[in-house]
Amino acid sequence: MARTLFLMALVSTIVVVTQGRGHHKGGYGRHMTAQNVTYDGKSMFINGRRELLFSGLPYWLREVPDIIFRSDNEPYKQHMQAFVTKIVQMMKDEKLFAPQGGPIILAQIENEYNHIQLAYEEKGVSYVQWAANMAVALDVGVPWVMCKQRDAPDPVINACNGRHCGDTFSGPNKPYKPAIWTENWTAQYRVHGDPPSQRSAEDIAFSIARFFSKGGNLVNYYMYHGGTNFGRTSSAFTTTRYYDEAPLDEYGLQREPKWSHLRDVHKAVLLCRKAILGGDPNVEKLNEFHEIRTFEKLGTNLCAAFITNNHTTDAATINFRGTNYFLPAHSISVLPDCKTLVYNTQSIVSQHNSRNYERSPIANNFQWEMFNEAIPTTKKMDMYQNIPAELYSLLKDTTDYAWYTTSFELAPEDLPIKPGVLPILRIMSLGHTMVAFVNGDLVGSAHGTHEEKSFDFQRPVQLRVGTNYISILAGTVGLPDSGAYMEHRYAGPKSISIIALNTGTRDITTNMWGHRVGLRGEGMKVFSDEGSLKAKWKPLSPVPRPLSWYRTRFVTPEGTGPVAIRMTGMGKGMMWINGKNIGRHWMSFLSPLGKPTQSEFHIPRSFLNPQDNLLVIFEEEPLAPVQVEILNVNRDTICSFIVENDPANVNSWVSRRGNFHSIVPYIGPQASLMCAPGKKIMTVEFASFGNPSGYCGEYILGTCNVVATKQIVEQECLGKETCSVALNRAVFNQNAADPCPEILVKTLAIQVRCS
Repeated sequence: MARTLFLMALVSTIVVVTQGRGHHKGGYGRHMTAQNVTYDGKSMFINGRRELLFSGLPYWLREVPDIIFRSDNEPYKQHMQAFVTKIVQMMKDEKLFAPQGGPIILAQIENEYNHIQLAYEEKGVSYVQWAANMAVALDVGVPWVMCKQRDAPDPVINACNGRHCGDTFSGPNKPYKPAIWTENWTAQYRVHGDPPSQRSAEDIAFSIARFFSKGGNLVNYYMYHGGTNFGRTSSAFTTTRYYDEAPLDEYGLQREPKWSHLRDVHKAVLLCRKAILGGDPNVEKLNEFHEIRTFEKLGTNLCAAFITNNHTTDAATINFRGTNYFLPAHSISVLPDCKTLVYNTQSIVSQHNSRNYERSPIANNFQWEMFNEAIPTTKKMDMYQNIPAELYSLLKDTTDYAWYTTSFELAPEDLPIKPGVLPILRIMSLGHTMVAFVNGDLVGSAHGTHEEKSFDFQRPVQLRVGTNYISILAGTVGLPDSGAYMEHRYAGPKSISIIALNTGTRDITTNMWGHRVGLRGEGMKVFSDEGSLKAKWKPLSPVPRPLSWYRTRFVTPEGTGPVAIRMTGMGKGMMWINGKNIGRHWMSFLSPLGKPTQSEFHIPRSFLNPQDNLLVIFEEEPLAPVQVEILNVNRDTICSFIVENDPANVNSWVSRRGNFHSIVPYIGPQASLMCAPGKKIMTVEFASFGNPSGYCGEYILGTCNVVATKQIVEQECLGKETCSVALNRAVFNQNAADPCPEILVKTLAIQVRCS
């Protein structure tokens, strides 16, 4: 099976696109020798050598004197060229480029620079030219591309990123360059506070067929599989789960129908390949919404057609060469021989599935213990200065957290005289988060957002005559990932004052501040088996405290499938499994729907021991893990939902040596179901032929239902890994009269359970 792999280098955004065969384990297929790869939270080590720095542009780059990122700036160009050269040489050493017999066919330098180029004025123009020349000089033997870079210098190819490049891309900037779509966005990555949203399989398939019908040469998906931002690797405010709505979800499971429907659109285009490559293109615009694009070589049987209905709501019947073709709204029908409909982008004939989170019956016997962070005062801090230090510079990407402390004196006449009136603590922060304490007591917490990192915190506080202590735990939630002048992004408390004192407002910004990087538990590594022995753990308190560490042990869940932890009842913090950080949780940051953006978090099976495991949670808010649970994850609920006027599956035809023909005895719509490898269909949970409605996992009967449907499906499917049920009205009616002839076009809905 063809595949596309990416290597994203993080200084210059060099992307290497490859194609190859089969699966790989421990390396990159047959073209790369096995490597011992480890990761320490910041860097990748290959055979014991530090090779790649993660977290976007690495923090240390900010501290290079006079550096300006992504500009015609000598310090930046020096480091960028060294990095790109290093990556390219690693690829050459492994003979991975196509001229060496390897799978790499395309390479990318920079990424969507046009968005920020104007911020750098003439330095942006010269930087693009320099980056292109630098890349080409490396002589990799394959084309270089720049996405969203209209003026990509020769021979670098300007490419499109987006959702509908068939309509939004102005095309290559030179007639001899191919039309390349480097990022077809299959969904959208999530940031904390986002509501759920989808990009449908139908819309993506439409965009693919549209692009190739208009002369496109290559389409690549972003993302095809997003995966998980383990540890602290997510960028600013980005969730731990990354691009879960991709064709392969966070756990690597096929998200249906997106995975199969996109597989099928490529099969349909491949059936047209000889006509596309050898025929003359022609477009016939019928009206504002309808058109027919053909590729045909006169005097031969070489002909392919793409019939388009671009109306967003209305279906259409379009006559092409004497035959009427029904097209749903916003769809394209593919005819590899200009006669036979093999695929319609809006008609899904592939299977659907539903993801299940099932509580493990053996892994949830928790015995929780807790350990509290001490709230520091101004004593014994690591660093002191007159004003609060900038947070990124203080942390240096070693942790999310830093303490800021100060103290001040109040006389009796400073405090409000009126009963019930309290002074106000005001903190103006540049982001991202903070938890505030006064005299060791929690005052409150606040945070910014992905769009606006800064925030203003104001809370009434109980102060006392004499010395008062303010302690602020400030935090970041990832490093910046885009935009101009990233080396000048700032975070942390900027201005602190006490409002509504009897003697007026007191600005304590320049009051002398103590600083400490990291949490005590982080320094002790209480999340590891060895480090956890250093802390004094105690049973759960009936009244949870903020800044608490929780630990328990659990049995490895049954089975071999993906595992997750659901963080119900928690607020914000991090999670570790056997000493490995599986990412940040932020359950208290709710979307507009009133729910967390992410509730379940991936635990790779490779992080688990054969039997006994250590789970440690750091929680910022005064909450306890009494509702946390370990889950097994599967997509064992599979479905089909097809109608009588759907086309047959594209696999019903082949094109060989210019001869297009069917390879199955029955040409028509059919329900095709396939379990994951090693599993079989054990239960038919729903089956209806008539007018059912709903979606996979939630089908409901309509007013018309052929009673024999479930029995027919059970006969065809039970006990099998895969099965097909032809949508044949005579079979379902069992040669009897149609029970509901008023339903002119009937639907078959099936839901089964694999095990």
